[in-house]
Amino acid sequence: MKGAISGTAFVYGANVDTDQIYPGGYLDLTDPELVARHAMERVDPDFVKEVKPGDMIVAGANFGCGSSREHAAVTLKAAGIAVVLADSFARIFYRNAINLGLPLLVCTGIARLVKRGDLLSVDLATGAVINRTSGATATAEPLSAYVMAILESGGVKPMIRKQRGLPVEG
Repeated sequence: MKGAISGTAFVYGANVDTDQIYPGGYLDLTDPELVARHAMERVDPDFVKEVKPGDMIVAGANFGCGSSREHAAVTLKAAGIAVVLADSFARIFYRNAINLGLPLLVCTGIARLVKRGDLLSVDLATGAVINRTSGATATAEPLSAYVMAILESGGVKPMIRKQRGLPVEG
C-alpha cells in the first residue's frame, strides 16, 4: 500500500446506498467471484463489464449509506476496486470497508475534478490525488497509521492473526 496506486475512475453522485452497491437479493452468495458480478448493479449496470482490478470509484457525499451489512464493501473489493474516493462516507460503511482492507479516502470536491474514464494516481499515505487525464490535483484526508496498518495487512482480521502469530487465511 505504500506509494501511489493508479487506476481508471468510475464516477457517481451523492447518496449511493449499499443496496445500489450490492443488491440485497444476492445476500446468499458467498463466493467472491459471484459476489463481484453484482457490484454497483443498481446504480451502473455496465460497471461489472468495464471494471478492472485496480480501478477506482469516485463519488459525492454519503457514499455507502443504508444497510450496515458488510456485503457492499466485500463486493467492491471482490470486483477489484483499489480505492474509493468520496466527499464523505456513511460511518458504518467506512468502518466495514477499512476492516475488510478496502481503502476509502475522504476527498472533498473530488467528483467535480474527475470524469468517468479518467486515469487517477492516489497516494494512500499522503492523500495526494492526481488526475493524470486532466492534470487536476486534490488532497484527501490522510489515513492514520493504524488504518494504514489494517490496509497493509489486507484487513483487520489478517492484521490481528499476524500480530498473534497465527496463520493468515487466504
